[in-house]
This record gives sequence, C-alpha cells and structure tokens, in this order.
Amino acid sequence: QVHVVDSGGGLVQAGGSLRLSCAASGRTFSTNYMGWFRQAPGKEREFVAAMRWSGGGTFYADFVKGRFTISRDNAKNTVYLQMNSLKPEDTAVYYCAANVISGTYYYAGAYDYWGQGTQVTVSS
Repeated sequence: QVHVVDSGGGLVQAGGSLRLSCAASGRTFSTNYMGWFRQAPGKEREFVAAMRWSGGGTFYADFVKGRFTISRDNAKNTVYLQMNSLKPEDTAVYYCAANVISGTYYYAGAYDYWGQGTQVTVSS
C-alpha cells in the first residue's frame, strides 16, 4: 500500500504562484506514476500532470503546459507541482495520486491511492 498526503493549496491572485506537495510513504517502490488531478465544483476530475516514479518522463495536460511543473525530491519521497501564472479557471481541489498497477497516466481510474485534496483558489 502507498500512502499519499497532499498539501500546499491556498488563495492567490491571478498571475501568482503556488507549490503543491505530495508526500508518499509505504510501498513506494511499487509505484509506476505519481499524478496530479483537479476537480472544480460541478465538474469531473481532470488530469493535470504526472511523472514516472522511477524518473524519465513527465506529462502535462495541454491547459497547464508552460505554466505548471511536476518534480520530485527523491530523498524526501515527495512530488511537487509548481504552479505559475495561475488563472481563475485553475480554481479547484487538487489531488495527488499514486498508480501502482500499470495503466494510463492521464486516467484517474488507473490510480490506486489518493491524497485528501488541497484547495487552490485563484482570484481575479
């Protein structure tokens, strides 16, 4: 089992930045991907970014390319989502998730363990 805890959300003005953190523990050696998803009120959960736990690949939704960066601190078993040039439409609850059974990195259903979510609110 992999335990993930996400944090770092908050209120920021449009154009500002936030960095989300996702601390992973447990059987992390079995992880394929770590991903970030978000869900706005009344909308479905959508893919934001993902990376291979072993390194070598990062993936982004088109709407965050050039603004968001996913990275990892190996020593801390922590994945980060650096979010720059934030827009009001980025307002959502952001979730970190771990995929341990081979699947598609952009599909929420492929992820096995989820954080509790952290609220990001971008004011105009």
